[in-house]
Amino acid sequence: MSEDLKGAILQRDKKTYAIVPRTPAGVLSIENLEAITLVVKKYNIPITKITSGHRLALVGIAKEDIDAVWSDLNIGIGRATELCLHYVQACPGTAVCSFGVQDSLGLGMELEQIFAEKTLPAKFKIGVSGCQFCCGESFVRDIGLVGKKNGWKMIFGGNSGKKPRIGDVVAEDLSKDEVIRIIDSCLAYYLENAKKKERASRFLDRIGVEEFKKAIL
Repeated sequence: MSEDLKGAILQRDKKTYAIVPRTPAGVLSIENLEAITLVVKKYNIPITKITSGHRLALVGIAKEDIDAVWSDLNIGIGRATELCLHYVQACPGTAVCSFGVQDSLGLGMELEQIFAEKTLPAKFKIGVSGCQFCCGESFVRDIGLVGKKNGWKMIFGGNSGKKPRIGDVVAEDLSKDEVIRIIDSCLAYYLENAKKKERASRFLDRIGVEEFKKAIL
């Protein structure tokens, strides 16, 4: 999508567009909710849809209203088609869940802040789960994290798309700082060695998990 449309996606009717405001780890403030309500009413946006990535898609926007909608929202763009990190999905973890053993919500928000819109060979998604119930869908995301009592388990190469793939565990018992450092290493290696539009799942199939682990750890 051309940059002047600010991430807007042309819809099936070939007339209207959808946008996805950026909501790190699916968290919305009161101000966010008020702004979204305002633009939905003001611009008669017919559909507000919760996406699989814990974001809100505002669907049915006239092309001439796109700039004004973004201005009134005052929320960052949640990328949906570009070759970059699209979102970090996270469960509540220790913030509120009685099953949580790690702070998945806090880590998810921090990861999105660090890596948001990072240019990559293909679209990229991260899932963070605060316990082994895996509500952040960590095993079917490009990078997944699962909280355990001894730290974080890291997974790479998951995919829930046309050719589903369960990701491979590449490291365990990691601290938060180790998670951030290794994700940075994963993305750098992936960026340098993957083909254009080669998702992490297909990349790992081609490279091999042991070769990948040697390169990033």
